Amino acid sequence: MKMSFFKRLRDAIVQKSEEVTQKFTDGLSKTRDLLVEQVENLVRRYKKIDDDFFDELEEILITSDVGVNTVMELIDDLRTEVRKHKIENAIDLQPILSERLVALLKNDEVADTSLNVEAGRLNVILFVGVNGVGKTTTIGKMAHMFKQQDKKVLLAAGDTFRAAAIEQLEVWGDRVGVEVIKQQQGSDPAAVIYDAIQAAKSRNVDVLLCDTAGRLQNKVNLMEELAKVHRVLARELPGAPHEVLLVLDATTGQNALSQAKTFGQSAGVTGIVLTKLDGTAKGGIVIAIRNELNIPVKYVGLGEKMDDLQPFDPEQFVHALFAGLIQQEADEQKEND
Repeated sequence: MKMSFFKRLRDAIVQKSEEVTQKFTDGLSKTRDLLVEQVENLVRRYKKIDDDFFDELEEILITSDVGVNTVMELIDDLRTEVRKHKIENAIDLQPILSERLVALLKNDEVADTSLNVEAGRLNVILFVGVNGVGKTTTIGKMAHMFKQQDKKVLLAAGDTFRAAAIEQLEVWGDRVGVEVIKQQQGSDPAAVIYDAIQAAKSRNVDVLLCDTAGRLQNKVNLMEELAKVHRVLARELPGAPHEVLLVLDATTGQNALSQAKTFGQSAGVTGIVLTKLDGTAKGGIVIAIRNELNIPVKYVGLGEKMDDLQPFDPEQFVHALFAGLIQQEADEQKEND
């Protein structure tokens, strides 16, 4: 008999760090309560799969912000599976749904979630995103992460428009023991980035993390400002920036998806950091972003602690969502053995 999907997932997770598994499990508890419990209730209520079953499943997935286009594809896919394998009982569809979610999250074309950071060069990572999404916090946590890897890190306070942005970055700099290159509020962000590149070169820095403005008078101004920063970086350090990370707040759901579309087109985004996953039941937005944008989710914020910023791992994500079912199947297996 084909090994159950949940068993394969459980075996894969056993190889991974327990601490990280726990972070994903804790961080996704709200999404798990909404999405998975509703699916479980649905499966229990319907002994037979019919159109009403699919309509309800569609509604649950859309409410969890999986994304309308993604949901439609997923439902079509499940209908095909039901016909092909003559599945009648709703409970038999559950592992197939879970398997499809992993496939959507892995999205093979953009499966690489590692950061483009190489030893022996100055690596520049640019952070973009609207105000309030947790950009400064993400930069601080990433600075901490690189320091843990014994890398020399420098921060650039390129958001010179928002009153508290420079001070906030300095607080994080003090906390993690990393210097911040800054100018006065209202000064030219590209000039700050220029200073930071020169400082990073002269100090043999491994990673330079650059903050940028999240809001100007309008979107055009913001994108022009980012384009100017890109030009300065490319001129002073050919090949830079090596990553452009768009920071999105998971609690904003579909709004995060539209921000990703705007920045993705204009700012040359190479990866997404999805923050505040622990604070929302809308964790399905990860699936929508992965499937509808072809920009990889590289990191996720799973809590308030310094090390709660974690590389995105599709298997950990789905394992965290279906942890209860996986345990249930393991217990049943023990009883049968």
